[in-house]
Amino acid sequence: MILVIDDDKSVCLSLKLLLKRMDYEVEAAHNQAEAMEIVRRTEPSLILMDMNFSLSTSGDEGLILLRQVKLFRPDVPVILMTAWGSIPLAVEGIRAGAFDFITKPWDNHLLLQRIATAIDLSAKKPATDDDSAVFDRTRIIGNSPELNRVLDTIKRVANTDASVLITGENGTGKELIAEALHANSRRRGKPFVKVNLGGISQTLFESEMFGHKKGAFTGATSDRVGRFELAHTGTIFLDEIGDLDMGCQVKMLRVLQEHTFEPLGDSHPVKVDVRVVCATNADLSKMVADKTFREDLFYRINLITVELPPLRERRGDIPLLVRHFASAVARDNNLEQPVITSDAMAYLSRLPYPGNIRKLKNLVERTLLVGSDGLFEARHFEAQTQPTDSNAVPKTGLTLEETERQSIINALEKSRGNMTQAALLLGISRQSLYRRMEKYGVNI
Repeated sequence: MILVIDDDKSVCLSLKLLLKRMDYEVEAAHNQAEAMEIVRRTEPSLILMDMNFSLSTSGDEGLILLRQVKLFRPDVPVILMTAWGSIPLAVEGIRAGAFDFITKPWDNHLLLQRIATAIDLSAKKPATDDDSAVFDRTRIIGNSPELNRVLDTIKRVANTDASVLITGENGTGKELIAEALHANSRRRGKPFVKVNLGGISQTLFESEMFGHKKGAFTGATSDRVGRFELAHTGTIFLDEIGDLDMGCQVKMLRVLQEHTFEPLGDSHPVKVDVRVVCATNADLSKMVADKTFREDLFYRINLITVELPPLRERRGDIPLLVRHFASAVARDNNLEQPVITSDAMAYLSRLPYPGNIRKLKNLVERTLLVGSDGLFEARHFEAQTQPTDSNAVPKTGLTLEETERQSIINALEKSRGNMTQAALLLGISRQSLYRRMEKYGVNI
């Protein structure tokens, strides 16, 4: 049963008709007393609740009712309904325990999608061994308890439309997790569109994400379809979401909330059905506190948070990863499959890997390509790591920013300005290297 709480009887009637067409049982309450009587008497599958009552425009009564509901029924998901201009009120509601929020006037399809996701997630049971037989790991390598905890979360939420925020250091495999979410969802076989937001300038943001019509601006010689439209019916993966400036965050929030946008130069709105997966290596909670990331956007994208452990916290996976990367390099370069000795594997398992899996992959690739006769001992990998580490790590006593800046300078000097090689030495992507150079004012 779904409980609708709204003092506007016409809203309750409209929602009743919509939900009953989808075979939901529905009850309605028009004030706080009626709502609590139903909550005490029954256990709804979900509650749809307006945040503003006629006696209060501040939303205080809605927040008080929400807290009362969660005291009696802590496991029942609550979706809040509010006007676009009252989204800060919805954010307060999320803090108080609400599952999600939707703005009025709502889109029926989007509302039903959110309801189904909330009910599905609240009813999910922990993954069992039987689930693993049909779970597509895509390219995820490892069997450590730390990784398996991540995969258990993916198994539970993949087949919903819940927004997911993947966090973790550079090189931990956030994109692979996003791919696994898509591959195991009901949207598999539909588009999976990857967007590196850190590589899109503020001036090109709207054109890249929403598209444009011919003549919309100087240089727009033809129509362009934006990334959101390309992802229609599938999944859009927004990497480096923490790199968005405040102006772009407002535009992003609107499309994530309404699933509607207008291409540049076009007044006709485009409606899209996409599942949103975001990733970041930034501490978004701290950015919210520092007022550099919008709190309402933060709550919109992290309905489910998946935190990837750094490689140093899942060392049990290192031998599997080493063998996988070594086999792939040999196959791609027509080399014999290498033999990696136990002392070499022990050495590799002890390294700090500041660039995580990407750093390990680069190390294995470099060593095998410049290596020996196919038998690899610890000394072969030491030859690749020791010069880099001694040149890349600056003196102690510096701040984190100074340390990172000096590491970049050292890597650029060692690679003689070759950006690809410098990024390889640092264990980061070229795009990340460019961003950090700009951040610290480092020039070649």
